[in-house]
Amino acid sequence: MPVRRLPPLRALEAFVRVVRLGSAKAAANELALSPSALSRRVAALEDFTGKRLFTRQHQAMKLTDEGQAFYNVVGPKLEELAEAVESQIDRGQVLRLHLGVPSLFGGQRLFPRLPELRKLHPRLHIDIDTGTHLEARVGDTLDAAVILAKEPDPAFYRVQLDHNKVYGIVSRDMAAEMGPKPDREKLSKQTFLIHQDLPESLDAWKRAIGMPDLEPASVDKFDSGQLVLEAAAQGLGIAIMHDDHFRRSHDSRLARLYDIDVESPYRYWFVCRPKALETRPVRMFHEWLQQAGL
Repeated sequence: MPVRRLPPLRALEAFVRVVRLGSAKAAANELALSPSALSRRVAALEDFTGKRLFTRQHQAMKLTDEGQAFYNVVGPKLEELAEAVESQIDRGQVLRLHLGVPSLFGGQRLFPRLPELRKLHPRLHIDIDTGTHLEARVGDTLDAAVILAKEPDPAFYRVQLDHNKVYGIVSRDMAAEMGPKPDREKLSKQTFLIHQDLPESLDAWKRAIGMPDLEPASVDKFDSGQLVLEAAAQGLGIAIMHDDHFRRSHDSRLARLYDIDVESPYRYWFVCRPKALETRPVRMFHEWLQQAGL
């Protein structure tokens, strides 16, 4: 049986990169090609197919309707081919993902669900890093990360995982002492407990209770959300934390201070370099994370 003529695979790769990254410049950088070399590869694919896949204007490449139709058909097939080749190369080997996560997210949201991931992908193993500056290390020592931020670096592929409120969280005894309504005199004598990377949460909470200029006795900063909650449970002050952390802690020692809704300036995001999504460990985790609804 004669073998059908295949399109130039490097040209196909260049085409797919441009479509997925949305930029010829980004695709050229990913492939370590000059813009002219990338353009030649795409032109070779256009010659092979007899279709105009992109319009070109001032070094920009915009997908045509024919190009979109071609990608819709070819893109999934390339994924299947990549999966088939990788399954033969690394059969029986462990797939390793270096993942950065904040410790509180890991303990409350990720680890309780990891058995599901292990059943789905038994060969996928995850090295967990809860260190500082996770976003800055993505693409270097980390394959991907879950970060708590206002907005990730636009160079990253990112998925927003939640939308949170800010709570004032205290011990039950302190909640009873403070009363049901904000009292400036009482609040000014308190210590506030915040995560060092989330300073604007306190500002948002003060504005919401109508006291943007409130000056507390002290603002103590922590590098661990779990320790912020524990300090609050021990009666050491008022923790300014996300509502989700309060609910998931299931800590009977804790109570919410005041019934006031406060929009958080920060969100949890999954981030990685766009190219990392082409690796099986990152792709597996990314797909599971979205399906699991963490």
